[in-house]
Amino acid sequence: MARPIVTPTDTERTFAEDDIIVSKTDAKGIITYANKVFLDIADYEEEEVLGQPHNLIRHPDMPRCIFKLLWDTLQAGSEIFAYVKNMTKHGDFYWVFAHVTPSFDASGTITGYHSNRRVPRREALAVIEPLYKNLRATEESAAGPRDGLQAACDNFSALLTEKKMAYDEFIFSF
Repeated sequence: MARPIVTPTDTERTFAEDDIIVSKTDAKGIITYANKVFLDIADYEEEEVLGQPHNLIRHPDMPRCIFKLLWDTLQAGSEIFAYVKNMTKHGDFYWVFAHVTPSFDASGTITGYHSNRRVPRREALAVIEPLYKNLRATEESAAGPRDGLQAACDNFSALLTEKKMAYDEFIFSF
């Protein structure tokens, strides 16, 4: 299936506080499972997402440096929590607080990833949204994509250093 070009809207979608969005992917990030909450909020049918890259729902407002941090952490075999702005099939957006973990086989090899997402606290988004906007602006103002990614990663690292916090401490500080 060719990935459709979707234009982002300014319409925010929400889901219930007690709902959990769940998806699983293989080691390359291809969706192998999506629960009903995922499908309902993202406006997809199961057959439309299975076998597709998980970045099918990536919103263009998300800083690439956050995904680099996420993937670097997961590929090192560790779990990560992150605030993520996703996009529906029709361009609407929804925020999640994601907990992503690698899945391992008996020999310790990563075989895929499992993500549970909950409704984020609005107080956290009041900090995250301007931070992500700043990181995206840094990425976009650089001479090229690699330079932009590095500059945004450096800016985020400097922020954590300034706050004297590790990433996990920062994410749970809201």
